[in-house]
Amino acid sequence: MKKMQEKKNDQQRKKQPSLAVELGLLLLKIGMILIIFLLSFTTVFGIFRFTGDSMRPAVKDGDLVIFYRLDKEYVASDVVILKQGGETQVRRVIAVEGDTVDINENGLMVNGAIQQETEIYGTTDRYAEGVAFPLTVGEGQVFLLGDGREHSTDSRIYGPVSIQDTLGKVLTLVRNRGI
Repeated sequence: MKKMQEKKNDQQRKKQPSLAVELGLLLLKIGMILIIFLLSFTTVFGIFRFTGDSMRPAVKDGDLVIFYRLDKEYVASDVVILKQGGETQVRRVIAVEGDTVDINENGLMVNGAIQQETEIYGTTDRYAEGVAFPLTVGEGQVFLLGDGREHSTDSRIYGPVSIQDTLGKVLTLVRNRGI
């Protein structure tokens, strides 16, 4: 009886993997998760640390912006990431292909309608050195403005932006709490 019990214990010990094998499998799983994470954040998603006041109050200095690279079908009010003049910027889509944008004494107008932007606290003014208004957004382009309109370098300066020059649509923000 005792020999049967010892034989059974020996069989159970043989079935259990060693500690080294289990650690190796754990490290393999962690490595696979890291590879999937890295691939997804270099091809599908992106992360960018925003600096400046050009998008206040929606995006603040030091916020981490997480964006989706694969969706470039923008509508007005989408927030996008783009490279402009060697700088990565976060801007809000104001008008899309075919829309007519005008900035006059009444404010920002898209297709003849004054825009009521509840999240924008400053006025939208023309820049003297900027583009001529009214302008019609061309095919494959968007017109972008920063939320901090008083001190934002945006489409009022460089005109409509090609959708191909955008990096993607903002999904979420991770706020910098200054801790």
